[in-house]
Amino acid sequence: MPTPQREFDIVLYGATGFVGRLTAQYLSTHPAVVAGDARIALAGRSESKLVAVRDGLGEAARKWPIVIADAGRPETLDAMAARTQVVVTTVGPYAKYGLPLVAACAAAGTDYADLTGEPNFILESIDGHHKQAIDTGARIVHACGFDSIPSDLTVFALHRRAEADGTGDLLDTNLVVRSMSGGVSGGTVASALEMFDEASADPELRRVLEDPYTLSPDRGAEPELGGQSDTRWHRGAEIAPELAGYWTGAFVMAGSNTRIVRRSNALLDYVYGRRFAYAEQMSFGRSVAAPVIAGLVTGVQAASAALGTRFFNKLPRTLVDKVVPKPGNGPSEAARENGHYTIETYTSTSGGARYRATIAQQGDPGYKATAVLLGESGLALALDRDKLSDLLGVLTPASAMGDALLTRLPAAGVRLDVERLV
Repeated sequence: MPTPQREFDIVLYGATGFVGRLTAQYLSTHPAVVAGDARIALAGRSESKLVAVRDGLGEAARKWPIVIADAGRPETLDAMAARTQVVVTTVGPYAKYGLPLVAACAAAGTDYADLTGEPNFILESIDGHHKQAIDTGARIVHACGFDSIPSDLTVFALHRRAEADGTGDLLDTNLVVRSMSGGVSGGTVASALEMFDEASADPELRRVLEDPYTLSPDRGAEPELGGQSDTRWHRGAEIAPELAGYWTGAFVMAGSNTRIVRRSNALLDYVYGRRFAYAEQMSFGRSVAAPVIAGLVTGVQAASAALGTRFFNKLPRTLVDKVVPKPGNGPSEAARENGHYTIETYTSTSGGARYRATIAQQGDPGYKATAVLLGESGLALALDRDKLSDLLGVLTPASAMGDALLTRLPAAGVRLDVERLV
């Protein structure tokens, strides 16, 4: 079991990568860390690179220890996990490099947080380590960045508000990305390509990943609500009157996010309700061209989902590698600062109420914003243990630390509010 007597509160594994460095930078300026309330270490394969990262972080990080760990040497991961309450990892693609660290944390009873948007990896994590993590007292929390905290936390916040108001269960619930500016990280692209490769080689895995409840702890207990498409295209008014005149289409991250949210509902014993239906889409505005653009984007995404790697395999991988960003690379500081996102999640309840949750954050979603979300997740697991749920095993952000994050994120510059519409 994790105990306060462990040497560290948080070990940041992958600190020399692009998002890893941003997360280290965020932690080094956090008031709790500056005040000495969190004992942090940096981990990775290269001592010299880790020292260089630490030396660039400022006074609060000056004495952070260095831990050498390598996914290719599982014994180093075991040793690292045994020294800390929490491991925060940015080392992906997770399907390629992540499972040995999950195994190490599950065996040691060490809490864990990552940035994965790979349902195939999460499924392997569940199948291989959920029961062991329960037995040892570990929380293995996946998807703690832009994938999938805005999705998971807005729905959790809607549930908390409806619960407080006594307006019943959540019914049709729709996330809409209202605005977003920023790039896709090289690690995210590498993860997507890795997932395409796995699904192409394993038709059964591809079939499983198409199930909207593929991450459910008990597939047979899930409701049959018909198709919950990840490639929707329709008028905004079909979602909520407040979106009248807008057109929405497919959101590229919906396939991963929706499964996280549905797993949260199941892990929390269906507190959102047994008729909870969830989908995600992106707003394309209200111009004359909006329905055409929304339709084209949705069509391309639907075709990509249907073809999988067959689409990518028609292109030489060398060409794909030239076009997509490389893992470890990212946008300039100015681009990271100027990025942003605003997301609205609408729901209706069994008691006839309607609500809207809004989450907004300044900073490139895949980089600066994600570093904040991951950093706060690690701090919540390490420092807010009295606010965490009693659940153990392979969890989601909402099911592990929903209440803690609802408190932490606004203090970290993340706008998160819920309003009753009807």
